[in-house]
Order: sequence, then structure tokens, then C-alpha cells
Amino acid sequence: MTHPCLILVPGLMCDASSWAPMLSYLDGHASYTVVDHGQADSFEKMAYQILATAPPQFHLAGHSMGGRVALQVVRLAPERVQGLALLGTGHRPKEAGEAGEKEVQARQTLLDVARQQGIRAMALNWVQNMVAPSRLKDAAFIEDIVQMFERKSEAIFKCQIHALLTRPDATQVLQQVRVPTLVMAGEFDGWAPPSQHQAMADLIPAHPLIDVITGSGHMMMMEAPEAVAECFVRWLKA
Repeated sequence: MTHPCLILVPGLMCDASSWAPMLSYLDGHASYTVVDHGQADSFEKMAYQILATAPPQFHLAGHSMGGRVALQVVRLAPERVQGLALLGTGHRPKEAGEAGEKEVQARQTLLDVARQQGIRAMALNWVQNMVAPSRLKDAAFIEDIVQMFERKSEAIFKCQIHALLTRPDATQVLQQVRVPTLVMAGEFDGWAPPSQHQAMADLIPAHPLIDVITGSGHMMMMEAPEAVAECFVRWLKA
């Protein structure tokens, strides 16, 4: 029996470490690979990079910024995507007016910290809102996330922030999805809350699986790897 080929797309400043805790649970259910965005500064470039090395058909899962990249892959080559999983992400473009300016300022603040104080200082700031409150006292866990960020440069951070701020509206992409889809949020994710994922699921005509990972924040694959993997197995079998 041939297992599905699963391409995993990491989020902002993340790498294979963000997916690693859950991968052993997928053994026997999928063959998987984690992509790297390199110096790409737009979702279109990131998507073309994925398509250039991907097999003819594949399952695709994206976390956070990676979910938006996954939607761009679907936009460019829907016939190649056999299944779609969207975790801790969104579909809307940068808002107009004051709301959009607030996002620009928030992201610029983190970029300024990275430039002036280093990636580590930025990561320690960022992570405070990205995991469930109960995990903030887990020093080893927080250090794993911070070290993952430290493996990326300020230049890469700047490229990825540019990609996020120039992101396209993916509403129509969601409305055209016809493959088995998983939409997943962390219970305590303030950045991409469960309500945002319900709004995405409501746009998808293919009756997506919807899961909220109890007790988890934004970094759900690291916070609750077994629970996330169980959902993935259900999705892969669909």
C-alpha cells in the first residue's frame, strides 16, 4: 500500500522542529517532508518553490503563515493537491485603514527588536502570546521555540514579514476547495482563534473536518502533538 505524500509548510520563522514532535505518530500513515521558505519574500514565491520540488500529487498541511502559503499553492495548482490541512492560520488580506496600520506597527515592532536586540530577544517577546498560558513556565519547551527562531536570520524575518503584509485574499480559494480538508485551531490561540477557523471552514464546500485542540495555543503541533496527529490520521484516511 502506498502512503500519501504529505508536504508540511512551517509558519513564520519556524522550521522542521515545529512539526517534529508529532511526526512519529504519522509513521505508517504518510510519507512526509517539511519545506523551507529560504529567502522568499512573497507567498507566491514560497508556493512556486513548493511546487517545483513536489511530486505530481500530494497532501498539503500548513501552519500559521504556512497555512496561507498552502492556500497559495492551491490557488496555483489545485489539481495537484489531494488533501488540505490548515492549522492556526487565516485567509483574509491585511485590513484597510486603522486595523491594517495596527498590524503593520505590531510586526514592525518585532522587526525592530530583532534588528536592535537580536532574534532571541524578539522570539522571547513573540512566544508570550503564542503558546497556552500554562506552557509559559515550561522553560525547556520555550527554549525549543526560541532556538528554532534563532536558526533564522533577521533578513529572513524581514522577508517573511513582507510576505505577510502583502498577502492576497484567499476567500475564493477556500470557496473552490473540493478535496478532504482539515481546519484546526488551538483553544488558547489569540492570534488565530477558533472563531477565525470556523469562518474559514464555513467557506469550504467540501465539508471540512474542524478540530479545536483543547489546552493548546498557537504552536499546537509542539504543545499537543499526539492530539494533532490523531486529527491528521483521520484526515489522511478521508
